[in-house]
Amino acid sequence: MWVHEGIVGRQRQLEALRRGLDAACAGAGRIVLCSGEAGIGKTRLAQELVRVAVADACAVAWGRCPEAEGAPAFWPWRQVLHSVDVDPDAVFGGPVLSSPADRFRLFEDVSDAIGRAAERSALLVVLDDIHRADESSLLVLRHLADRIATTRLLVLAAFRDDEPSGALSRMLPELLRIPAVERIELQPLQTDEVREQLALLAPGVDAAAVAELTGGNPLFVREVARAMADGTWRPNRPPHSVLDAVQARLDRVSTDCRGVLQAAAVVGRDFSLALVAAARNEPLARLLPAVDEAVGHGLVDRTDADYRFVHVLTRDAVEATLATAERLALHRKVAEALQERFAEDLSDHLADIARHWEQLAPYGEASTARSWAVRAADDAVRHLAYEEGVRLFRNALGFDERLSADERYRILVALGRAAYFAGDPDGCGEAAVAAMDLARRTASPELMARAALVVEATPDLRVLAKQLCDEALAALGDDGDVVLRARLLAQRAHLALYDGDLSLTASLSTAALKLAYGNDRALAEALYARQEACPTPTGAPERLELAGEMLTLARRTNDPRLAMWGEIWRIGALVESGRLMDAAAELAPLRLAAGRVGGPVGAWHLDRVVACVSQARGRFGGAVVAGRRAFDRMRTIEPTPAAGRYFSLQCALAPHIVLTDDAAAYADEPLEMPPPFVTVTRVQHAFLLLCAGRNDVAGTAYEQTGPPTSWVLPPFFRLPGHYYGSLVAAELGRSEDLASLLDLLEPYSGGHVTGGNGVVYLGPVDLALGRGAAVLGEQDRAVELLESAVEQADRASAQGFAAEARYHLAVTRLARGAPGDRERAEVTGRDAERLVRALGMTAYAVRTEDLVSRLGRTRSPLLSEREAEVAQLVAKGLTNRQIAEQLVISERTAENHVQHILTKLGFATRSQIAVWSARTGA
Repeated sequence: MWVHEGIVGRQRQLEALRRGLDAACAGAGRIVLCSGEAGIGKTRLAQELVRVAVADACAVAWGRCPEAEGAPAFWPWRQVLHSVDVDPDAVFGGPVLSSPADRFRLFEDVSDAIGRAAERSALLVVLDDIHRADESSLLVLRHLADRIATTRLLVLAAFRDDEPSGALSRMLPELLRIPAVERIELQPLQTDEVREQLALLAPGVDAAAVAELTGGNPLFVREVARAMADGTWRPNRPPHSVLDAVQARLDRVSTDCRGVLQAAAVVGRDFSLALVAAARNEPLARLLPAVDEAVGHGLVDRTDADYRFVHVLTRDAVEATLATAERLALHRKVAEALQERFAEDLSDHLADIARHWEQLAPYGEASTARSWAVRAADDAVRHLAYEEGVRLFRNALGFDERLSADERYRILVALGRAAYFAGDPDGCGEAAVAAMDLARRTASPELMARAALVVEATPDLRVLAKQLCDEALAALGDDGDVVLRARLLAQRAHLALYDGDLSLTASLSTAALKLAYGNDRALAEALYARQEACPTPTGAPERLELAGEMLTLARRTNDPRLAMWGEIWRIGALVESGRLMDAAAELAPLRLAAGRVGGPVGAWHLDRVVACVSQARGRFGGAVVAGRRAFDRMRTIEPTPAAGRYFSLQCALAPHIVLTDDAAAYADEPLEMPPPFVTVTRVQHAFLLLCAGRNDVAGTAYEQTGPPTSWVLPPFFRLPGHYYGSLVAAELGRSEDLASLLDLLEPYSGGHVTGGNGVVYLGPVDLALGRGAAVLGEQDRAVELLESAVEQADRASAQGFAAEARYHLAVTRLARGAPGDRERAEVTGRDAERLVRALGMTAYAVRTEDLVSRLGRTRSPLLSEREAEVAQLVAKGLTNRQIAEQLVISERTAENHVQHILTKLGFATRSQIAVWSARTGA
């Protein structure tokens, strides 16, 4: 009788997993990656951990990756969701997408569903053979890794370290950098451990000899022991592998059992006996004795679903006994059986059917194989498994060359779109070029246009996209398809923006918009392009109109994504117009639209805009929290835009509050950005270093930007780039650069500086102009500009910038020293100090306190004793007549005293006297 061995040689790893399970039960979830060669005991270790988890009343869910391609998209996660009583089809429903990042909404939904299950009961998820997982499933694991640390969830993911898939090999280093992820590696058993295993299986066998033969592989040790027990052992011809040992055992089973096993091996490691029966054209009942025999010989296990080969190597060994003709015949029978059995709903079986026909493609079935591959690819894309779609489309193209140009074109276009959503720009570009070549041969302008539109206007593909777009536009001409021309013009406008050609962006987007009305998709794309053509404060009114059009389109199409963008544009334009209260009021509809979009991308947009509005209004704590939350949501999805926007927020906060830890980290390590954003990032970095008090390093960083006249800045970042540059040049004493930068800012005097839609607000343009003029010694001009900045910041409710402008106005007046300047500086300085204290502007606290201390807190010596007395009565709200009665003087004398006070203090109204008197105690 065969004895099932206990777990041997894995006590240390099991104890580590026990500790991980205890931590998960306490709310500190982890992912453990367990690696080792085939047969080393990964699944056995997982089974032992499951036993421990069940004893501790933990829930358990298995997700097994198939050993051969052909499983439905996200197959291991579908199994896990089913195990925790969640309908997989409800989760993998397929939201509307407009960029590769949007798929992470699905990943968020999967993580949320598993997280909720873990809240009900601590949960152990076992993912077996993830080296065979599709890339989409691995991306879900990567997404979950960022969130698992605060859950009651332990994930044990096992894989062969001798054959990780391309996707897994790329993802492993990134996974292992996450604190909540660790790795354990299973090594071959030592001789003593082999002896311990054999004591349970075949007592008395020479353990040293078996250890040398098997290399300490537990599965091979078990197979050798089984061979010795059942009489298949041949000392003169010992097996050289598990496959040899299994094949020797197959020689001892009946012909019927062997036939059933061979058909099952073609079906897969997990197999339905009913499907095997259909493939063999036999009643299922006739197969039961044969499958029972296979179980008795330790080749197959019964499962809750049906049957399973005890190990993938066992299945491989059985399949290896088939002659080519037998194997191909079984593939055909299994494919046809699947088609017949699931004819009413093939979705979950398309990839498997395609796998079987793929085996037959070289033997006259290329057309059939291609047809099923395309159907499976389309289904994978519909279920958001873009990487699987790419693989299947490429398979479809590679079966043979005998397919029509039209069919090849359709597959190439679909492949290009799938590659784009899979985040594979090179694959997208290659497919688009191939599709354009075919369209060019057929001389079809419409096909050329659709091929050009496969490539999105992204930085990675901008050169190729421009070439394809220009060629397609030339082919279409002015009389071509209106909708296609509108879409191409919109795309070409985006590309012109990447080149920094704002005038071309403007003309192309205008033309696109004129043609786009009447087609919702073209209109949305044209609106996107047109709003990019209005990047400065002078374009804010038009952007408000465009936002309204986008919101109207969103209501008509019931598209939450368009609604979200319309709200973002509206808020961005309101911020740049200095209407911060109106912008804050728009956060509620943005929150609604982002909620309807769902997922981390929608939440990221909401958080980053909330951070911008909070920072603009001087609510720095809220800006810090929302900004960090936004960054955490997006940094693993789209790291470059996430880091760029977060860096911009840190730079905007730095002049008002002491550097956050993240800002200090950015100061230490410059952010690397794509070419269009290099210069503005370097200027911001120099500014951040100045805020950190590291002027020498800031000077070196600033030198890297070159002269301002040579700067290359994207249109939306020209104004903020010049704004930051002026502040850096002023602080570093670069007078020539400062003068050039002020000239570039001058046309926007009276406006406000922002860093794009919902990124950051940098205050009134006049604030930078005034500070720069003061450094250049133009004191009268500086006072005028800073007074304007105070007024604009007050009107905009930009309290932090109102405090900043008042401080610099007070300093400038004090330096100028004109009649009344000191008194006005005292009032303005006190106002600045009061605002700084109220807002928690830690970066200005010492400066404003020093300024007020320097100015002194006593009554101004410019006022006589009687004038000071009159000023106090004005502060109490008395009229000239009442003042005269109080002081027993004539009303005319009282009027003269008031006029003298206004003149000496440089005020225009009695209310200013009242405020000054109250604040100075005069």
